[in-house]
Amino acid sequence: MSVPRITDSHCHLDFPDFDETRDAVIARAHEAGVHRMVTICTRLRQEPQVRAIAEANPSVFYAAGTHPMSAADEPLTSVEELVALSRHPKFVGLGESGLDYHYTAESAEVQRRSLRIHIEAAQETGLPLIIHARDADEDMGDILEEGFAKKPYPCVMHCFSSGARLAERALEMDFYLSMSGIAAFKKSTELREIFAKAPAERILVETDSPYLAPPPYRGKRNEPGYTVHTAKVGAEVFGLSYAEFAAQTEANFERLFWKAAAWAEAA
Repeated sequence: MSVPRITDSHCHLDFPDFDETRDAVIARAHEAGVHRMVTICTRLRQEPQVRAIAEANPSVFYAAGTHPMSAADEPLTSVEELVALSRHPKFVGLGESGLDYHYTAESAEVQRRSLRIHIEAAQETGLPLIIHARDADEDMGDILEEGFAKKPYPCVMHCFSSGARLAERALEMDFYLSMSGIAAFKKSTELREIFAKAPAERILVETDSPYLAPPPYRGKRNEPGYTVHTAKVGAEVFGLSYAEFAAQTEANFERLFWKAAAWAEAA
């Protein structure tokens, strides 16, 4: 019996945690049924290294942007720079960008400027914006809606763990919510209830590895193959079999990350 195929829509394969084991980690992901991964560049000066990982591995795609926690430490990007990077055939998304007022509230203003630049790049390219949001629900919703009113763009709320109202606002714009290992934690009942109210057609799964490993690996280094454990919880949340949920999230991923889907078809 074949293992259902699934995609880790957000991981960080360039992080030092994987330097000695990257090939083995990717191979284990394939064995688990995770046939495709999107590795995320969080500082644009590291884009060449992230791109090289995608170029060396047929199953790996990449996105790039300036993480909000790095916004004050990195040169402010431009729409032109992001659009130029996006021309690479395996570049499939913009970000992660967003707002983090939990750890870096002191840089809120530059975070907001950076976010608006990433939104404009998403509007210009049609590639999905990948959003990091922490303790900034009101500003996050306001800025996303402000941009969307000017020109709609695709977006995923990565590693979604914010409040119900931000989820509602995102879904009203036809954005996607991504389930990470946090959704599988025993104490995440309220978060699972937020996901349960969303359309199954708007759900993705991810690891955010090397962080946030789901049970039974919580507290250990996360890796793309563990997407399966979060997806099994997701299947329970939506009252679907694992195969049904895997198929649904695959369709969702390919609808949003259309460039990755086109690459697979071309291959």
